[in-house]
Amino acid sequence: MAQNLAFVGLSYSSPIVAIGMANIIPALSFLLAIILRTTKFNWKSSGSQARLIGTFISIIGAISLTLYRGPTIKNHSSPALSLQSAAAVAVPPPQHLLVFLSTHENWVLGCILFAASSLALSIWNLVQVGTVKIYPQVMKITSFYSLFGTIQSAVLSAFIERDPSAWRLELNLELFVIISTAIFSSLIRSSVHIWCMHMKGPSFVPIFKPLGIPIASAFGCLLFADTFHYGSMMGAFVCGVGYYTVMWGQTREDDEMHKNSRNLSSSSDEKVPLLQEDSQV
Repeated sequence: MAQNLAFVGLSYSSPIVAIGMANIIPALSFLLAIILRTTKFNWKSSGSQARLIGTFISIIGAISLTLYRGPTIKNHSSPALSLQSAAAVAVPPPQHLLVFLSTHENWVLGCILFAASSLALSIWNLVQVGTVKIYPQVMKITSFYSLFGTIQSAVLSAFIERDPSAWRLELNLELFVIISTAIFSSLIRSSVHIWCMHMKGPSFVPIFKPLGIPIASAFGCLLFADTFHYGSMMGAFVCGVGYYTVMWGQTREDDEMHKNSRNLSSSSDEKVPLLQEDSQV
């Protein structure tokens, strides 16, 4: 569900929306954990307060990303206008900075699909945590959900696309994109993530996720300036700020939990000899 919603949402919006909406996953996971009571919220804890503030920042960024697109990075002038005289130059139509003022606009639909994709990934994260606790064989779990995901996507695609010629593979750019996506997105990215987590710990990889915002903005401005907007980039940066705030709060809570567990273990160790002496007496 998450991948299919993301691909359809990408066809309606922009890569910067994909990067921005992906940064609200920790906030959605935090809200779902509170609703399902899988985590406890402590109002006095600085970590819980930071996660709540980061969640609000992420939601504000997602709303801004959806409603305010802003002007494009670069506008190309029409060739027909250059042939006209200076007195007869037509005035270009004004840009609608707010999305809901534009006609025939699928931007909102693309943002909603990306938000639904992030929600699906958040639900999957909660399910995955419970699954790993019951069955800690991570590679087998990954193999099984990849297998069943492939079967589900194949069945869904068979119902949506019934033209047999559409499934024909040819030596063209589409096949290159499919192969390169499988290599870089699945094989190389997963291997690098696993290697980094083994070397630096599980909190090392998520720190770099918001870096996709400036990278996508830089390449988008250079290659696809007509489809990148200042407002959407600003909304994505706000989502990145919310992401880092939630992650900082999560790290703070983990440190507090480890500190409390160490204090409990040290206090229990100090009590054991006294109990033993009492029993001997």
